[in-house]
Amino acid sequence: MLRNLPIRRKLMAVNLLISGVVLVLACAAFITYEVVTLRKGMVQGYTTRASIIAANSSAALAFANEADATDVLSALKTDPRIVKACIYDKDGHVFAKYPANAADDSFPKSPAGEGYHYEPSYLSVYYPVIQNDRTLGIVYVQSDLTALTDRYYAYGWLSALIMAGSIIIASILSVLLRKQIARPILTLAETAGAITQKSDFSLRATKYGNDELGLLTDAFNKLLGSIEERDKALRGEIVERKGAEDKAQAQLARLELLHRITRATGERQDLQSIFQVVIRTLEEQLPVDFCCICLYDQATNSLTVTGVGVRSQALAMELALTKQSHVEIDQNGLSRCVNGHLVYEPDVQKINFRFPQRLARGGLRALVASPLLVESQVFGVLISARRAADSFSSGECEFLRQLSEHVALAAHQAQLYEALQKAYNDLRQTQQAVMQQERLKALGQMASGIAHDINNAISPVALYTESLLEKEPQLSPRARDYLTTIQRAIDDVAQTVARMREFYRQREPQLMSRPVQLNPLIQQVMDLSRARWSDMPQQRGVFIKPATDLAPELPAIMGMESEIREALVNLVFNAVDAMPEGGTLTLRTKAPASAGQPVLVEVSDTGVGMDEDTRRRCLEPFFTTKGERGTGLGLAMVYGMVRRHGAEIEIESAPGKGTTMRLSFTVPATQPAADSKVGPTPTVLLRQRILVVDDDPLLIKSLRDTLETDGHQIVAAGAGQEGIDVFRKAHEGGEPFAVVITDLGMPYVDGRQVASEVKRISPTTPVIMLTGWGQRLVAEDDVPPHVDQVLNKPPKLRDLREALAKCLQPKKT
Repeated sequence: MLRNLPIRRKLMAVNLLISGVVLVLACAAFITYEVVTLRKGMVQGYTTRASIIAANSSAALAFANEADATDVLSALKTDPRIVKACIYDKDGHVFAKYPANAADDSFPKSPAGEGYHYEPSYLSVYYPVIQNDRTLGIVYVQSDLTALTDRYYAYGWLSALIMAGSIIIASILSVLLRKQIARPILTLAETAGAITQKSDFSLRATKYGNDELGLLTDAFNKLLGSIEERDKALRGEIVERKGAEDKAQAQLARLELLHRITRATGERQDLQSIFQVVIRTLEEQLPVDFCCICLYDQATNSLTVTGVGVRSQALAMELALTKQSHVEIDQNGLSRCVNGHLVYEPDVQKINFRFPQRLARGGLRALVASPLLVESQVFGVLISARRAADSFSSGECEFLRQLSEHVALAAHQAQLYEALQKAYNDLRQTQQAVMQQERLKALGQMASGIAHDINNAISPVALYTESLLEKEPQLSPRARDYLTTIQRAIDDVAQTVARMREFYRQREPQLMSRPVQLNPLIQQVMDLSRARWSDMPQQRGVFIKPATDLAPELPAIMGMESEIREALVNLVFNAVDAMPEGGTLTLRTKAPASAGQPVLVEVSDTGVGMDEDTRRRCLEPFFTTKGERGTGLGLAMVYGMVRRHGAEIEIESAPGKGTTMRLSFTVPATQPAADSKVGPTPTVLLRQRILVVDDDPLLIKSLRDTLETDGHQIVAAGAGQEGIDVFRKAHEGGEPFAVVITDLGMPYVDGRQVASEVKRISPTTPVIMLTGWGQRLVAEDDVPPHVDQVLNKPPKLRDLREALAKCLQPKKT
């Protein structure tokens, strides 16, 4: 409460407070003493009365004379402050009481021992009645406290009067003395207030004496003198500092702008986006009236405008500095700029060169050209211009120089990023191609191991089917048609097995290529796959509607008919599997729209379709979405056929919208003549003695049956060593074999050892090697020594007869 009071009132309040506290303490001490003394006097007085009553009532208690005891108590009438009194007998019962009409229950039920008790409004005194050291009872006296209360009020009024008089006297003395103390302090306060309001440190405070306040006044005036001197010096420094702060603020704003531009360009990865961010920011934030970025061509020593600001478009049209326009570099500021120096022209009107004069015609005066420099090489120039002459400060020129360095670095990083992205894409494509090649190679190596067993398994079927078609003219048309389909399927299987090991290698375009008519091939594919898209779905209550859309007069392509047919069958099977609830299966051919365009073959379904990840991976070997039902080889083999034929495959699919597999085959420049596949009839051989060596009993039996039908005598051996022993025994016995037909892969002793031993025993005996790896041996020029002819399994009767005829025909001398 005193903190905000004026010093005069504060001094007066302190004096009064001190005086009042002293008086209060004195009065409180006096009153306390008097109260304590009065209370002791009351206790002593009433205790004396009680003792007198006790002495006078002992006989009454001893003889149980209640009337005498009552008379003794009646003596208390002389003291009006006594409210009531009584005498208790030794059993604690009220024996006599005062006043006589007082109720017994108004007295304490059990009297206390000797002593007194102050209650809120009365005093109780107990005194024992003793006779001959024997307690006969207790006297109880109760008195009100009116005497004490009256004394309290008297002391209170007296204290109040004393305090009031003291405060009045203290107030008068404070008023008389406060001016001597407060005036110097008030003078200092008023002087300080005036200095604060006017900021005039030439003012001085008045001194009123040599006491402590006088010394304080001297110190205050001396301080004002020092402040006045410093104020004059500070005002000069403030002017200088204000200019420096303005420059620092401008520099800070430019640094912030540089940071924002750098961050914005760092988030972009293409040159045009980087340049546009820089130009737009300079136009809006620096600002400039014209801004563009030019790329430098060292070979032609010229600049090409690459980016122009949005606000600079109209001026760029006027100055012929639109995007992609060229700026020749003459001996002016631009020549120094492309050499790596920042160029500032305060007034281009004073420079007699073409480019500055071009800017001057557009109303521009000040020019800054900043080189875009990376690794000591200038690849571009940042041009900034304003309409006012000499309008670029040194700080702005330095800012543009720093900005050009950041822009050059960001542009260089964008170029590196683009190059790295391209290299990464190339590497990824190469990696995918290598991975695909490795997968195909693994598939080919795995397939090569089972090719021999597959060829052995289908060789008897091929031989018997061809023999029936040739030797049984009484076959029904239906049976002959079935056998023809079986023969075609066997040929396709044989071609597939032959290709499995070569799956990862690019086949030479001219190898085994013949003219292929695709429309008839489509009909064959539908016939071969009929069971899959018709009979089997109908057993499950599913209907698949077949449809063909064949282009008329479709040109022939060059390729292997069996491979293309097999690939299309695989595509049909996949399309059927993709329609578990039924749908439409469509095979379509499309003629070239113009010369040089490919022939298209499409297999379409209306099934479940594929998502993007499945579509991207579906051509990988062993990738399947059919679970245990799929091998993941169908589309991989289709892809192998496409690569060997130099064709293209395109997949259109989406979940729930079906799939279209589109094959594009190149049309030869000139249509090839139809291949009749009919050669001269092999020379009919006379009966010959032939040794057949193979570890497959079914193949031996089929060869025996078909060759014996041609009239030959066949001797069979079920192993390599057995064949060598049979050949040696027959040669030594004078019954040599005309020719030996042997397998290549046999346990313990293989076909190479058989051929070598036969030639050692009889160098003139021809050896025909019949093996599932026949095409590979011929293609890789790996025909074993001592082998005269190589046939591939499954053999064709025509090829077998031609080989026998070639081996057994007389040698020309």
